[in-house]
Parts: sequence; C-alpha cells; structure tokens
Amino acid sequence: MTNYKQFFFNYFTELGIGETTATYLNMFAFAIILLVLILVSDFLAKKVLVRAFHTFAYKSKTHFDDMLIEHKAPNYIAHLVPLLITLKLFPVVFEDFPGFESPIEKLIKIYGIVLFIWILRSVLKTFESYFKTKPRLKDKPIDSYIQVVLLFSWVVGIGFAFVVISDISIWKFFTTLGAASAVMLLIFKDTILGFVASIQVAVNDTIRIGDWITMEKYGADGDVIEINLSTVQVQNFDKTITNIPTYALISDAFKNWRGMSQSGGRRIKRSIIIKASSVHYLSEDTIDELKNIQLITDYLNTRQSDINNFNEKNNIDKSLLINGRNLTNLGVFRKYVQSYIENHPAINKDMTIMIRQLALTPQGIPLEIYAFSSDQRWENYEYIIADIFDHSLSAVPYFNLEVFELSLDAKTPE
Repeated sequence: MTNYKQFFFNYFTELGIGETTATYLNMFAFAIILLVLILVSDFLAKKVLVRAFHTFAYKSKTHFDDMLIEHKAPNYIAHLVPLLITLKLFPVVFEDFPGFESPIEKLIKIYGIVLFIWILRSVLKTFESYFKTKPRLKDKPIDSYIQVVLLFSWVVGIGFAFVVISDISIWKFFTTLGAASAVMLLIFKDTILGFVASIQVAVNDTIRIGDWITMEKYGADGDVIEINLSTVQVQNFDKTITNIPTYALISDAFKNWRGMSQSGGRRIKRSIIIKASSVHYLSEDTIDELKNIQLITDYLNTRQSDINNFNEKNNIDKSLLINGRNLTNLGVFRKYVQSYIENHPAINKDMTIMIRQLALTPQGIPLEIYAFSSDQRWENYEYIIADIFDHSLSAVPYFNLEVFELSLDAKTPE
C-alpha cells in the first residue's frame, strides 16, 4: 500500500493492534472519511447548484427554469457530484478487500442508473408542465407522450441494471429480451393498447382535454380533465371522477359534445302532449277573438282571407265547419308557438327552429319544440327551456286546448 493508504494501518499497528484487525480498522476509517466527503459534497453541490438555478431563474424571462426548480431537477443533478466522488474513491477504501469491491461497485452503478432516470423524469415533468401552458397544446394528451418516454427509460434502465448485476453484455441482454417479447407484450398489453389509442386519439382529434363526453358503459357524463397512457379521467357533473381505459375510446362507442359546443347552439327537443279530444275547428267568431294575440294577428288575417276566398270560389257550404278549408285550434296554437320561439331572445336564429306534430299516442298528440338555445351553459340552458315551456303551457287554454294529465283518482274495483 502507498503511504497515505497505510496511514491508519500504521497508526493502529503502532498502538499494538494486530495486522488483521488494523486492516479492518483502516477500511472503516477510510469508509467514514468517504461518507463524510459524500455528505459534504452533496450538501455543497445542492447549495451551489440550486442557488445558481434560483439566481438564473430570477433573472430569466422564461418560466421553464422555474418549472425545473419546481420539479427538483437541480437537486437530482446535484447528487451526481457525490456519486462521481464515490466511484473515484471507493476502490481506495476496499483495496485490501477485493471481495467487497465488486458488489458495492454494482450497487453504486445501479444507484447511478436510478438517479439518471429520476433526473430524466424531473426534466420530462418540466416539459409536461411547460407544454400545458401553451394554448395550442392545452387540449393535447401530453401526459400520454411523457409516460411513454418514462416507461421506455425505465425499461432501458432496468435492462442496464440487469446487465450490471449479471455481468452479461448489453447486446446479449436485449437479444434475450427480444426472444421474450411475447411475454413482454402480454405483461404490457394494456400499456401498449393505451399508447396506440392515445396516438390515434391525438391524430384523429377524437377527444381533447375539456371536452364534454358521455359514455354510458362506464357511467361517464362530464368533462375530460386528463388523458394519459392508461386512463382518461372524466369529472362528472356530480363532481365524481370516472376513469376510462384509453383504449376504450377506440373500441367502444361514446358521445363527444364538442360539436354542440362549437356550433353556437344547444338543442332543445321536448314535447307538449295535447289531448286529442280538445282539438276542433275554429269558427269566425273564435278566430276574431284570437286576432287579439299579437304574435299571430297577421297570420290569422292572411290565412282567414285565403281560406274564405278558396271556399267562396269553390261554393263550399259552410253551414257545417267540416266542409271546405278551416283553421283548427291546434294548428293556430302551433303557429303561435313557432312565432314565440322565433322571437325568443335566447334562441339561435341561424339554426333550425321547428314546431312539429308527432305521431298520435295513447296519451294524445305530442307537439314538439325543436330549436337551439344560443347559450350552451347547462344552468342557463335549463332556464331557457323552463321559460319556453312555462309560457307555452300557460298559452294552451287560450286556444281551447287541453294538456294531457294522467289521472290517478280512478276508483279501484272492489
């Protein structure tokens, strides 16, 4: 041994300690010195590097370096200094014990691999946070791509760790791994399916963060808050969270309401059921009374004139209302609702507005209001519907019509 390596050995032998014991004590003394060096170098490296990063981030105009600090990248990078010192000096500690040197060297190298992965992870997480601040990337599945790179880095890292432990060549290891690819595919089936699905989702623009989706199979009805490699998180309107497998978005059916959001309107499609027995022809006197309803005054004047001209021209006997052409209370009511919807300030006038009569049912005649509200927010949308139907239902008696109501007052047979 050189002089500095014999320092503690000579000191202990001069104290009368046996050479074997002195050799062990010499190793422990150097191990303690190395441990102190590691702790001091780690402390100083973090102090200097982290402070330098903070100073640079304070002066810099970009937020990327702030995010590096937030994800502790400088802290992990600082750990490289004591790692390099350990790799350089630990052979000195175990020079007299070569049997210890090999396994400890392997442990240090494995630690170095893990440390490198954690540095890479912190940098990737920084990129993830940075990309999410960009408006054009805000609705993209950034999490999925970052997770793919992280997964790949862990697979490679585990491969290198196995190579270090087993002392085989890296080429031989990956050749063996290729032979076991079937098993790997089985183990990572969901991950691979999720990766493929996330790419298809991104390329086809099937779904974005912030989209409102409905997927009955998984009980999902709400906004997409996260898209990652394995799952899509949906915050339902009752504030619960539903996790959907990413690959389900290309294998199962779901409804994306983005088209509605971008269209400028939200559909209203609801019916009033009119009792069929309340539908009848309108007499001249009744029509004159209905002309007082301003929304249909012009319509009634025009239609009454056209109908009277037709009946006179064809010598129609109007002693019975059924003869010739006539107005009905249901038809006039339908026109009134149409005019009311067309003049409603919360209805999108550039989209379909239609009041239609559906097929007769055992309950009566459904009169469906089909239109689009200009306000797509849920609470406002419901308010608009309520406002429209409050008014329409209140208007029904003015036309001598009745709304169907299921009666539960019938006596039970004895």
